[in-house]
Amino acid sequence: MIIIKTPQQIEEMKVSGALSKMALRRVGAAIKPGVSTLELDQIAESVIRMHGGTPTFKGYGGFPGSICASVNEQVVHGIPSADVRLSEGDIISIDTGATVNGWAGDNAWTFFVGEPSREAKALCEVTRDCLKAAITQALPGNHVGDIGNACQELAEKNGFGVLREYVGHGVGRDMHEEPNVPNYGKRGRGVRLQVGMVIAIEPMITFGNPTVDVAPNGWTVSTIDHSLAAHYENTVAITEDGPVIVSADDNGAWCSLYGGQL
Repeated sequence: MIIIKTPQQIEEMKVSGALSKMALRRVGAAIKPGVSTLELDQIAESVIRMHGGTPTFKGYGGFPGSICASVNEQVVHGIPSADVRLSEGDIISIDTGATVNGWAGDNAWTFFVGEPSREAKALCEVTRDCLKAAITQALPGNHVGDIGNACQELAEKNGFGVLREYVGHGVGRDMHEEPNVPNYGKRGRGVRLQVGMVIAIEPMITFGNPTVDVAPNGWTVSTIDHSLAAHYENTVAITEDGPVIVSADDNGAWCSLYGGQL
């Protein structure tokens, strides 16, 4: 069942969305060679709790972290660890969620660790732009297929792969609500978008083969060919005035691609 939100509820969701973005931005600012993904997790949890929220991911389905920290070929659901330290030239996808007053906020960003390779830079720039293109299609009367098609067209035009197994989703009192929002599809197909829907749009794009597998830990999703992957996400409300990004803080809805910057 798709849960429609009132304008007041969307305003309330902006609080959790802003805190999720703040945590994401603070983690991004701490990214540099030598830092562990556990240290990044601790930063996010501290920021979320300090501002009256709870980490949405922690304990969700048994997940142990406050963030997902996915390095290089890891696409999503990387588990923070003291043993994973970032190196110059890595890319890392950070997914953060904060719950405030019962509403979940959700967003993600892939950051450069130091100076990226030409391939990594191209992948991340295109994946970020896939998110922007997809959001423009989040209009009343459009369909989830319009969102997915915008993402798929841009990614594949640049020679990149689009994950099929993992998709975006509705957001509300629960982090995952209906409908599913794939990053691929045909225009005019799928669930029709209505005013009051709130969805997480989250392109997951690979430099090579988009086929993935799950690590023995039951969580971490990686490309089977070990090619790089990028993941960008914003939570978006469908309104009469067009798409409204709910996961925005005082600095906006977007982060720097480079780690170490706010």
